[in-house]
Amino acid sequence: MNFVDGIPIWGAPDEGAVSQIKTCAKTADKVALMADHHKGYAVPIGGVVAYRNAISPSGVGYDIACGNKAVLLDMPGASLRADIKKIMDEAWNTISFGVGRRNAERVDHSLFDSAAWKCEAVAPLKEMARQQLGTVGSGNHYVDLFTDEQDRVWIGVHFGSRGLGHKTATWFLKEAGAKDGMDVEPCVIPVDSDLGAQFLECMTLAGEYAYAGRDWVCERVASILGASIIEEVHNHHNFAWRESHDGQEYWVVRKGATPAFPGQKGFVGGTMGETSVILEGVENESAKYSLYSTVHGAGRVMGRMEAKGKVDRKTGEVKRAGRVTQDMMDTWLKRANVELRGAGLDESPDCYKRLPEVLAEHGDSIKILHTLTPVGVAMAGANEFDPYKD
Repeated sequence: MNFVDGIPIWGAPDEGAVSQIKTCAKTADKVALMADHHKGYAVPIGGVVAYRNAISPSGVGYDIACGNKAVLLDMPGASLRADIKKIMDEAWNTISFGVGRRNAERVDHSLFDSAAWKCEAVAPLKEMARQQLGTVGSGNHYVDLFTDEQDRVWIGVHFGSRGLGHKTATWFLKEAGAKDGMDVEPCVIPVDSDLGAQFLECMTLAGEYAYAGRDWVCERVASILGASIIEEVHNHHNFAWRESHDGQEYWVVRKGATPAFPGQKGFVGGTMGETSVILEGVENESAKYSLYSTVHGAGRVMGRMEAKGKVDRKTGEVKRAGRVTQDMMDTWLKRANVELRGAGLDESPDCYKRLPEVLAEHGDSIKILHTLTPVGVAMAGANEFDPYKD
């Protein structure tokens, strides 16, 4: 950890993200930047911003309550590997990947009885949300199958509140008069205002929705495997929590950052061709500066357009060549022995930092409990654009 203008920053500082967190510090009471940081909209991915009496829709972001869930199954790795092609085909054909997808299996849930649906921001979105519950979307969202150091099988998923979260965030940012663009001051709303109270209510609803979606996908994939879930690890990383730090109450917004209080477990995904981890927060001095937060993934080093180039959608003409080729991605995955469904070149491991190096930056504030090796990975196809990504 280093301090830049008094801001605690983990990892090699990314100039764009550091500039953004400095801007955030002008209106926040506490800020920090995790080791997987990179630029986001107004608030950097990997940014932690805390307010005594305010909330930031920019900090929570467009993919409200995006998060990770991992579940341990009562299944040996040998059984998974023996049938991995068939298993991945069934998972790919059962779970809906892509933008605006509806779940082929209608999912009912008690969250649809919530009084929060009366809020103006979400009232028109209820039926869309019903249809999308349990869909994964695209971008960097996935369903992975892993084995751990004991050759036990885990399912890991990463996605959020889908169209509900994106449209809700868009509504509040417009109502609050948020500035448009990446390098702008974040939108900040007093929590004791009517708009602030509504945002917290709708954010909480989107959080329940995201949790329900990740629960359903994990349970559905477990049923495909014919296995039972025996342990769960579940966290948001685009959300705001009311927390006490140094005797003071704050609304702590973590945008692409995982809560990691002492003893709290988290699932942090690496790239599609490398290991992921189950970790646990540990009490130490640096953890206090992070407001007990850690990374949510490996972190990008290459933008999507930079990776895959630009192609005219109508003509198919390559307007700009990308830095990542299909052969590069295929070679990496073949070496890792990963069975892949979907995914574009912008999700190749070449586009990301190495997760072990990123985790090492957080030192003794986290403890690795399990290392997960990917066996099967499913993501939306290469031609999907995802406005709901974090």
